[in-house]
Amino acid sequence: RMPNWGGGAKCGACEKTVYHAEEIQCNGRSFHKSCFLCMACRKALDSTTVAAHESEIYCKTCYGRKYGPKGVGFGQGAGCLSTDTGDHLGLNLQQGSPKPARPSTPTNASKFAKKMVDVDKCPRCGKSVYAAEKIMGGGKPWHKTCFRCAICGKSLESTNVTDKDGELYCKVCYAKNFGPKGIGFG
Repeated sequence: RMPNWGGGAKCGACEKTVYHAEEIQCNGRSFHKSCFLCMACRKALDSTTVAAHESEIYCKTCYGRKYGPKGVGFGQGAGCLSTDTGDHLGLNLQQGSPKPARPSTPTNASKFAKKMVDVDKCPRCGKSVYAAEKIMGGGKPWHKTCFRCAICGKSLESTNVTDKDGELYCKVCYAKNFGPKGIGFG
């Protein structure tokens, strides 16, 4: 047998090798961070949003729609949106219900809803920034992939980042665009 030099586990989504630095584990399986997506809607997942069913991974909304309780009066709590009529499940929630549908907003705010309010938003893409992917720059949280110069697109680090008016620049682009101008400069 040949030794496995530096190899890793196989990704549960793309079947390619997953190395430790890019690995997310769920239900005893390994995934690339970029492959850790809902099987239904393709939304990026993390440990707080994933719902696993055997070898499948879903966001909590799609999991609720596929595996949650079905029938009249159900669908509010199992991850379904309050605007969900159940048509895609072959249900008509408007007919045959002697009492009005329950309100979709719970009387006490859920822990999940409170948690989502506190999540930082990336100034570049506007999406949530979780601790594992956060880089601070200009006093704001950024995704590692969004932490780039606004002009040339170069990846930035703490040693070469400059901020101006809430935007990030590499030192070269900052000097060219915002540095002193005139004879002997630039």
